[in-house]
Amino acid sequence: MRIPASLPRRALVPFVAAVALLTTTASSVAAAGEACGSIITAPLARPVAADDPCPSTDPVVCRIRVLPMDEKVEAQRTRMRYHDLLEDMHRTEANMRAAGASEEEIARELVDMRNQAKEITRAGMTPEEVRILEERNMAKYGNPLGPTADQLYAKYGSWEKVTDASMRTSYAVDRELSLEYRPCPV
Repeated sequence: MRIPASLPRRALVPFVAAVALLTTTASSVAAAGEACGSIITAPLARPVAADDPCPSTDPVVCRIRVLPMDEKVEAQRTRMRYHDLLEDMHRTEANMRAAGASEEEIARELVDMRNQAKEITRAGMTPEEVRILEERNMAKYGNPLGPTADQLYAKYGSWEKVTDASMRTSYAVDRELSLEYRPCPV
C-alpha cells in the first residue's frame, strides 16, 4: 500500500494502532465464544463469617465461602489446575477410543486418572482442606479419593456412564470459585 505524501507519518501510527486494536478485539470476542477449559465467570465473592449459615450441603463449598481472599484465590488456581487434568482425561479417552479400547478399559483408566488428578491437586492444599475432602469421600464412598470404577459401575450400570461420571466436575464447587468448566474439543 502506498501512503500519500500529504498524510503525515505521525498520524499514521495511531491509525495503525487503532486498526490493530480493533482486529485484536474482534478476534478476542470470537475466541471468547469458543472458550474452553476453566472459564472465570465473575470476581471471587468476598469471604463470609464462619458462623454465616451455608446454603450448600457440600462441606467443600461451605469451607470455600469462609476462606480469606488470598486462600480463595489459591483455591481457584488449584481448581483450574484440576480442570487442566480433566482435559488430559478427555484426550486420553479420544486416544483410547481411536486405538480400539473397550468401554470398560476406558472407564477404568479415566477413573484412575481422576483419582491421580485429585492427589495432584491436593498436594497444593492445606492439610485442613485435604482432611475435609477426604472425610467427605470416606463418608460417601469409603475411599479418601472418591468412588472406584466398580462402585461407579454398580451405581450407573454401564461403563459409558462411568466414563461420563469420571470426567464431571462439581458444579457447586466451581460456582463457589467463580469458575465454569467447558471441555475443549479433542
